[in-house]
Amino acid sequence: MSVRAPAPGDLEAIETASRDEITALQIQRLRWTLQHAYSNVAHYRHKFDAAGVHPADLRTLADLAKFPFTTKQDLRDNYPFGLFAVPQNQRARVHASSGTTGKPTVVGYTLKDIDTWADLVARSIRAAGGRPGDICHISYGYGLFTGGLGAHYGAERAGCMVVPMSGGQTEKQVQLIHDFRPDIIMVTPSYALVIAEQFERQGLDPAQCSLKVGIFGAEPWGEGMRLEIERRLGLDAVDIYGLSEVMGPGVASECIESKDGPVVWEDHFYPEIINPDTGELVPDGEYGELVFTSLSKEAMPVIRYRTRDLTRLLPPTSRSFRRMGKITGRSDDMLIIRGVNVFPTQIEEQILRDPQLTGNYQIQVSREGALDNVEVRCELTRELSGRTNDEARAHIGAQLRQRIKTLVGISTQVHVLDCETLPRTLTGKAVRVIDQRPRLAP
Repeated sequence: MSVRAPAPGDLEAIETASRDEITALQIQRLRWTLQHAYSNVAHYRHKFDAAGVHPADLRTLADLAKFPFTTKQDLRDNYPFGLFAVPQNQRARVHASSGTTGKPTVVGYTLKDIDTWADLVARSIRAAGGRPGDICHISYGYGLFTGGLGAHYGAERAGCMVVPMSGGQTEKQVQLIHDFRPDIIMVTPSYALVIAEQFERQGLDPAQCSLKVGIFGAEPWGEGMRLEIERRLGLDAVDIYGLSEVMGPGVASECIESKDGPVVWEDHFYPEIINPDTGELVPDGEYGELVFTSLSKEAMPVIRYRTRDLTRLLPPTSRSFRRMGKITGRSDDMLIIRGVNVFPTQIEEQILRDPQLTGNYQIQVSREGALDNVEVRCELTRELSGRTNDEARAHIGAQLRQRIKTLVGISTQVHVLDCETLPRTLTGKAVRVIDQRPRLAP
């Protein structure tokens, strides 16, 4: 592997700016964002008024702590377009991610937002070592998920030739990588190893393929995964971070010359770390929950959005902006399965659609090789227990498996058991999820 570090002339001026210059820009953009949200989004106006704050109260960056948080529940409560700050004729696109009640979390973009997004993903690709003329193979999913189109527009903006493969069809992935000889791949880290396995299955050495850089995101991954990917595919593995509520991929990205945590693009997103229990700010370097405020979004500004991701802010190295540590977990109960955000209640909803099943269930998550496996164990009603043969159980399980695949977006194994087979919790909360995947080191 040869590190493709950028020359100083390849960087934007803001990437090498002084801290005073960055702070001045952030204050200017924060004032605009707070006023934009207050003037155009009833939800923010009501929350600010209830908290006794006004956009004019922001004089320093520290003043942002006076403003209330935004949560995913706020997005659900304002479904679908209640948090949009521009009229319909200025909205160019929506993306969405799944929610706990079947309704997706919707985010919107103006043409300028999409342009900014493309610029930031292009900046991320350059930070990862991508250069104009490179071929970029994109294996993130296209559609409502922000990964595919976010990566696509950014790669084109960076001057790359794009192969818009999307996810799945692993044999074809290998064929196109072998035939087109791309320089860059953008994909989830777990699926990258599946691609490597398919190379080997076809008698090819994945480490000898053309790929020089892998830009991996959409799910947590540790240093062990990085080393395994680099060893198997013979490339530099770089971490990109994003979430649809804030923009999509490209909120932060690692630099290939240091690979020491994603650099937050602080000219467009202001990060904070809070104690997830108290909501109080914690100093840079301490672990807590990551919070973002957008600084330039028009269609859907977000103010102090609680990501639920647990990490810490680190000092600048390769760029003038601060970095994020690796995501060590989440402060809520969301699972990330092969890059898809899943709440146990989404699966519960599908179980309870079948009157033959009770609300007692258990989700077991394990990892086999590079991929996550999800096993759903559910119970028949008491009336049907002991009276339902194996063929009928298999049919009930197949229907549930199909509903979960269609409406939640993940593949599962389903076991339909007799009533009272699963353990009960007599005190406290029921244990719905048993996650047997190895934990990432901080």
